[in-house]
Amino acid sequence: MNTSVGNTARLIGAGLRALLVLTLVTGVLYPLAVTGVAQGLFPGKANGSEIRSDGKVVGSELIGQRYDLPAKEGEQTPAPDLRWFQPRPSNGLGTNTVNTRYKLLLSGATNRSGDNAELLQWVKDAKAAVVKDNSTATYKVKPGDVPADAVTSSASGLDPHISPEYAKLQVHRVAENNQLDVTQVEKLVAEHTDGRILGFIGEPRVNVLKLNIALKELARG
Repeated sequence: MNTSVGNTARLIGAGLRALLVLTLVTGVLYPLAVTGVAQGLFPGKANGSEIRSDGKVVGSELIGQRYDLPAKEGEQTPAPDLRWFQPRPSNGLGTNTVNTRYKLLLSGATNRSGDNAELLQWVKDAKAAVVKDNSTATYKVKPGDVPADAVTSSASGLDPHISPEYAKLQVHRVAENNQLDVTQVEKLVAEHTDGRILGFIGEPRVNVLKLNIALKELARG
C-alpha cells in the first residue's frame, strides 16, 4: 500500500515538474525568443506592417480599407467617396457585432458558386456602378473595360491590393474630383504598381492605402 502511494506521488511530482518546465520553455522562453528575433530582423512585419501618414498609424499594408462617405440616415450601405481610389468589393461581409467599438470587418468569402443567381446579380450591379462612378465628361468607361477584381471580392474580403487595370480605370475620376491633371495621377499609379514577387510569383498589384496616401500628398501640393 505504501509502495503504491509512493509511486503515485513520484509520478505526480514528475508530471508537475514536466508541466512546469514545458510551460516555461514553450510558453515563455520560446515566444520571447521568436518575438526578439522578429523585432530584430523584421520589426515592420512583426508590428503588423503598419502604414503611417501625418505621423500616425492609418492602417496596415496587409488589410484593405473602405473609402466611403458618412452614411446618411437610414442608409445601410454608405456611398463610396469618389475622391479616392476604391478597393475591391467586400460583398458578404458584415461588421463585428462583438467588438462594436471598432466595427471591424469580418474576414471571409461569400461562399457562393459561380452560377449563383445572387452572386451574378451582385457582379452585374457592381459593374454598372463601376461604369457609372468612373465615367467623366471626357472619359467614358465601357463595361468590357471593367476588370474582374473591380466586381468580385477576394477570398478574405480584406485584400489591400487592386490590379493596375482597375487603378488605371479610376484615374480620370480621381483626377477630376481632386482638380488634378490626368497625367499626374497616371504617374502616381505607375509609381505605386508593384511587380510580380521575384519576377514570376503572383500578379502586378497596387496597394490602395499607399496609393491614396500619395494622392493626398499630391492634392495638397
